[in-house]
Amino acid sequence: MTNDDGIEAPGLHRLIKELHGLGHPLAVLAPATEQSASGMRLSLQSELEFRERKDIIEFLELDEEGPPVYIYSLAGTPCDCAIVGINHGFENWAPLIRPQMCVSGINRGPNISIDVLHSGTISAAREAALYGLPAVAVSLGTYHHQDYSTGMVAILELIRRALAVTKSPPPNLMRPRGSKQCPWSVNQMAMENRVREAFRNGDIILNVNAPEKWDGVVETVPLGARWYHGATHSSDSKAGFIVGAASIEDEPIPNTDCTGLIEGHVVISPLATWPQSHPLSVPDMLLKSATFGGVDGYPEWLIENP
Repeated sequence: MTNDDGIEAPGLHRLIKELHGLGHPLAVLAPATEQSASGMRLSLQSELEFRERKDIIEFLELDEEGPPVYIYSLAGTPCDCAIVGINHGFENWAPLIRPQMCVSGINRGPNISIDVLHSGTISAAREAALYGLPAVAVSLGTYHHQDYSTGMVAILELIRRALAVTKSPPPNLMRPRGSKQCPWSVNQMAMENRVREAFRNGDIILNVNAPEKWDGVVETVPLGARWYHGATHSSDSKAGFIVGAASIEDEPIPNTDCTGLIEGHVVISPLATWPQSHPLSVPDMLLKSATFGGVDGYPEWLIENP
């Protein structure tokens, strides 16, 4: 687990408690301080303090007889955390954990539409996926409250279904065959199986947003169109500029993450991990198939015992 709001963030703490309470072993490595909108920034050639945080385990009152849990902070970005956690080797910092999936969040504030390019939450999930670890990014799509129980039932159900289709150990962790390991490219395979293989291998990630007030509906949808107006203004001292939109416009495009979140739905959007022209970039047809929702709104390809 990781995030971009930092190791002290209540959204991360709530998800740790929920997942640990469900019996999941957890290895948590999150930024020491908030790193919102950090994108895929890396702290190159910098010494990053790596600190164990047993105090958070005590603060959260996690069951000592429950599954193993390790919590660390890193004085770096979300992507730094994903890289250090994986490259350092879990046996070296979380010896009883063998990773099956990365969960990033819960982030405070929406990560929809164009936000997916700037979000540290999604970038941490994408960085883990670049290393072949299946990944899910989770956000509470509002700043009006910090009730991270909103949509929690849907979030936990999605994580359960995602874990059900992953494999332990992940088949492509550390990318041992580079671009040659691409099982989803077999055209004779049913499309749902191709999508599952892409997720298992880290070539598709899942982005989830819970609304301000959940109406009980879950949707799997593509990204919508969001526009930031008045994105800069002069600082009070007039010596420089401050970046931050004065207003945000979400286009009312049906069946997109922007519209669904406004309507009170939990929205799930599959995202391609790799740049469009990369050898492992999933084709448009496969990504489109990944956005098909089943009768209950969850991705149709997330089925039991596939």
